Amino acid sequence: MIKRTIEISGNGNHLAIDQGSLTIRRDGEEVGRVPLEDLGVLVLDCPTTTYTHSVLTQALAAGAVIIPCGRDHLPRGLFLPQENALLTQRLADQAAASRPLKKRLWKQLVQAKIRHQAAALPEGSATRRKLSALVSTVRSGDPANVEAHASRVYWPAMFGKAFRRHPDGPPPNGLLNYGYMAMRACVARAVCAAGLHPALGLHHHNRANSFCLADDLLEPLRPLVDVRVRDLAAAGSGEVNAEAKQELLGVLAATVEVAGARGPLMVGLGRTLASLVRCYGGEQKTLDLPRLCN
Repeated sequence: MIKRTIEISGNGNHLAIDQGSLTIRRDGEEVGRVPLEDLGVLVLDCPTTTYTHSVLTQALAAGAVIIPCGRDHLPRGLFLPQENALLTQRLADQAAASRPLKKRLWKQLVQAKIRHQAAALPEGSATRRKLSALVSTVRSGDPANVEAHASRVYWPAMFGKAFRRHPDGPPPNGLLNYGYMAMRACVARAVCAAGLHPALGLHHHNRANSFCLADDLLEPLRPLVDVRVRDLAAAGSGEVNAEAKQELLGVLAATVEVAGARGPLMVGLGRTLASLVRCYGGEQKTLDLPRLCN
């Protein structure tokens, strides 16, 4: 089933649950209704939005992710579903994952990220060729930090020589922040749905970060956001507004291919996480990662 991403913005919205559906009311009148079984990600991006307690509990029970945002449109937290019948065994396998396994999987993620960065650039360009050549130089655990070297080459080619990637930087950094936020939530949802813990990462590790594994798996997906942001910037949209947010949230429905099967990204991520579970359990050696379909 293709899950939907719903963003609540604008003043005066009230959310509630009615007969198994999320309802959106404005000035006392219903303006929207979404069956809970169709809900994948709920973005709450307006400080005046009100909602009942049942919105949180029933949406989570249905497997949805809830993202409350601040006035800067960036997330202030993440509500994730916890139920999974195989949780105990999968957490045990995840916690017991060996260092060589995690280093090998991180190598694959870095290679996929650089490969996707190259694919985002014009065919035949010198930077695309250089990035493609870097893929084969990544070793287990990426001790030479080829990922960082690739990024230094990639960003000027993607957004111009004057661009500097920084969360607090000028446009289009804000658009990148928002797109990555949506993608991170989608990945975190898939992690929890697979019965894994998002804090137990392969490479990322930080006592203040509860989503290290989600951040690991996010890396090769970032170029999907970058392409959307580049298109928005080229069209003159550098700010995080309603139209830009709608376009960026659309990345979650982009068609990807995972292990030979095509479908929306949110479905493909389920296949990716299933492959990670098999890697933890010793049944598989490599991840099945999404590839963008033209």
